[in-house]
Amino acid sequence: MVTERQVCCRLQHQRVAVGNEAAIGVSTGAGERGAEAASRTSLEEGVEKARQLLIPPLNFGMVDDGVYRSGYPQPNNFSFLQTLRLRSIVYLCQEAYPKVHTEFLKKHDIKLFHHGMEGTKEPFVEIPALVIKETLKVILDKRNHPVLIHCKKGKHRTGCLVGCLRKLQNFSLTSIFDEYQRFAGAKARIVDQQFIELFDLSWFEGHRVGWTCTCNCQCQKHLFCVRPSTYVLSKEKNHHEAQQD
Repeated sequence: MVTERQVCCRLQHQRVAVGNEAAIGVSTGAGERGAEAASRTSLEEGVEKARQLLIPPLNFGMVDDGVYRSGYPQPNNFSFLQTLRLRSIVYLCQEAYPKVHTEFLKKHDIKLFHHGMEGTKEPFVEIPALVIKETLKVILDKRNHPVLIHCKKGKHRTGCLVGCLRKLQNFSLTSIFDEYQRFAGAKARIVDQQFIELFDLSWFEGHRVGWTCTCNCQCQKHLFCVRPSTYVLSKEKNHHEAQQD
């Protein structure tokens, strides 16, 4: 026979068991919510890291040590550009540089050389040879390195400039046109290649601008080891030579 006292004890044990189960349920729920919150935090961090991926600009390429080319950089390319430790950017479009770009340059102490050329499909006689020459002077000055050259797509204006630079390096026209076509693709223009072929190098010899070989290797593997005795950029050296004369 079950006494009243035994019934009360059983009821008390049941209440304790139910309370323990409830407590375990609350603890489990809190743990699941904590894990879910941690998962969301991890996902958000992953998204933020993805935003900071190093994405090169359109048609990006290395011309030579310290000289790069590309299409128009976008804000999502800025992290990549930081890795180049640029000192200067040569901008070949006529339009003003956007504010977000100028702020990036100011923040990272990058100098802008704006040598605008009209993007045109007119005959090659319209390509501004003087602008090309003045721009090459900037690129040939190692004090501006590392330097990025860019227009809108990195094809025509940039391609013409790099092609003329290759002529200064004594590249064959076959190699120059092959490089031009690799970047221009289906948009390659005969008029651009004609301009490169007819570009007059004598202007550089007459103006004593170019580069000085810094390692004296004369191996023609580096941009600034070509024709070291012909092209001299240093004004100080020119002044010294004039005094000797």
